[in-house]
Amino acid sequence: MGQHDGAVVKSNKMERQILMQNQMRERQMAMQIAWSREFLKYFGSFFAVATLGLTAGAIKSRKPGMMAPIVPLGIILAYQMDSAYGTLIYRMRGEAENIMASEHDRLDLPLGMPTFESIEKARRAKSALISLLEK
Repeated sequence: MGQHDGAVVKSNKMERQILMQNQMRERQMAMQIAWSREFLKYFGSFFAVATLGLTAGAIKSRKPGMMAPIVPLGIILAYQMDSAYGTLIYRMRGEAENIMASEHDRLDLPLGMPTFESIEKARRAKSALISLLEK
């Protein structure tokens, strides 16, 4: 097996790893969207019952102020609808792309990118602590 063959094997391995990570990301996003849709069903039912109850109470007591909670509940409902079926995800992706392009410094990790040395130092400290605890 030549040097070129080894590079091809590494490339294929990396490609599979990237594909696997992307499939995991897609599955997580699908679960989040599904969660939003399921939550919307429950919250929508709550909103409908609350709106009917508040409206009936406001009419019966002749206090229109009783309907005030409908406004914030409606905003939450609109957000959930946008999250579950609307364009929220596309707007978020666009904003994320803008941040990555023009505000990349906000993405820096505290203490910078982990290095092999920093990971090994943490691993050695952990194993030393475990050794002390086992004594």
